[in-house]
Amino acid sequence: MINKWNFQTPSEEELHKRDQLVAELGFSPVICLLLVQRGITSIEEAKKFFKPSLNDLHDPFLMPDMDKAVRRLNKALGNKEKILIYGDYDVDGTTAVSLVFKYLRPYSSTLDFYIPDRYDEGYGISYKGIDYAAENGVSLVISLDCGIKAIEKIEYAKEKGIDFIICDHHMPDATLPDAVAVLDAKRSDSIYPYEHLSGCGVGFKFMQAFAKSNNFPFSDLEKLLELTAVSIASDIVPITGENRILAYYGLKQLNSNPSLGLKGIIDICGLTGKEITISDIVFKIGPRINASGRMMNGKEAVELLLSKDSASAREKSESINQYNEERRELDKKITDEANAVIDEVENMDDRKAIVVYNPGWHKGVIGIVASRLTEKYYRPAVVLTKSSELITGSARSVTGFDIYKAIESCRDLLENFGGHTYAAGLSLREENLEAFTERFLKIASEEIIPEQMIPQIDIDAILDLKEINQKFVNDLKKMSPFGPDNQKPVFCSLGVKDYGTSKLVGKELEHLKLELIDGNSSTPMHAIAFGMHRYNDHIKGMKPFNICYTVEENTYNGNTSIQLMIKDIKPDDI
Repeated sequence: MINKWNFQTPSEEELHKRDQLVAELGFSPVICLLLVQRGITSIEEAKKFFKPSLNDLHDPFLMPDMDKAVRRLNKALGNKEKILIYGDYDVDGTTAVSLVFKYLRPYSSTLDFYIPDRYDEGYGISYKGIDYAAENGVSLVISLDCGIKAIEKIEYAKEKGIDFIICDHHMPDATLPDAVAVLDAKRSDSIYPYEHLSGCGVGFKFMQAFAKSNNFPFSDLEKLLELTAVSIASDIVPITGENRILAYYGLKQLNSNPSLGLKGIIDICGLTGKEITISDIVFKIGPRINASGRMMNGKEAVELLLSKDSASAREKSESINQYNEERRELDKKITDEANAVIDEVENMDDRKAIVVYNPGWHKGVIGIVASRLTEKYYRPAVVLTKSSELITGSARSVTGFDIYKAIESCRDLLENFGGHTYAAGLSLREENLEAFTERFLKIASEEIIPEQMIPQIDIDAILDLKEINQKFVNDLKKMSPFGPDNQKPVFCSLGVKDYGTSKLVGKELEHLKLELIDGNSSTPMHAIAFGMHRYNDHIKGMKPFNICYTVEENTYNGNTSIQLMIKDIKPDDI
């Protein structure tokens, strides 16, 4: 599939603001333009961006119901009530449970945690989980990363004398569950200044408020920010505002003094001794924590994150790593099967969305498969399987199509649904499958324009290769942590050529290892282009071409060098 490159020439106003920052900061014009593009136009804003401060975290009591939540928690601890920390089985949920459990552990000897089984109970608060709480004498449940739509479940819990504090970050309905407190910055009545917290982030704010109400030192809570960083990266929430602060300090903790559980995963990932980034969490740490809930039960992930000795952490890390290997094999198998189903669909080119169903597919990997289908076909994808009596599914979207709203438009056909703009989950009865498929495909056909079905690469700046030096790379690194709404900058260089030493690499010679020059440089720049062997003849013919890329540092045998990570190659002009 051919990518469309988007580059917007800076306006006169942007260039003026860039020049002001160049004079004040001493950074290169390119770095300063990147700042302006991110809304950073003053030296004060730049200082806050480059050096986030914990002092800039928002007052947690600005969140609706926070005072009620803290009051109920203080009462429960004072009366030595049994408290159950309940959370979703994915990375966000398990990190949230681990954070709250770890923080409250010194103040309660009657603390327990519960992770619902993906297959037996499904997403969110379950009747089985409430029954477990009742059987064990629990009078207060703190739910994390779930519960915002659990109206009937909360009523059931109240009948059993169990109070709930809900900490969630998913979109609420007009009617909230009748819990003691519902903490969600997306509530329509919320005045909280930042609405993009992860589920673990909401749990952190609850603990921040609890600590503040009791005059406990913030330093005890600061140690747990590594868990918020893992959740922020894995749940793909914006790394802006308060999330940037939490991620920044969480990464510092992860790199300097990680907990035993996370150290176990870091070791098993081969990240020991390397600087861990958001990207490392997304592609290495997060999937392993997730694999526990996908293949078995997320409880094991929490046990790992709560580990108190390194031997136990190592053992659990190895176990979870094995789950991840099994997950990868299953993911590939089901993706291949889903692609085969799509190949059989007539007029697939005319369809603007994908809905595939197989009752035998493994529920734990259908979200990953949906992501893979969206990436391959660049269409919203819903992947469905059978779970107990219901069909359950995961949905992923493309830029500009709100898949949560599309699924919400089918709510009369659904048993349950929830999620975000670009990722959602749903369940329905089998007799409603055909009607759901027809309506969802119709919504997509009416709302999606052809441009949304073409992969887009947004280019931040056009560079000459000579501009990429170590100072530039060092300044670029100061803009991290990168992620949604602060993506790693993508650059473009025009009319580059092979230095004469580029070659095909990889087991099947499918990758290009490049050494490039342009009209303004004679010193070759190293680059790698994965899976782009099709351009080899053009490149070896010494013909000019255009590249878009991110700038990376490559460490090999103890030596670090600059390397361009090629995202796309175009033999012609943009």
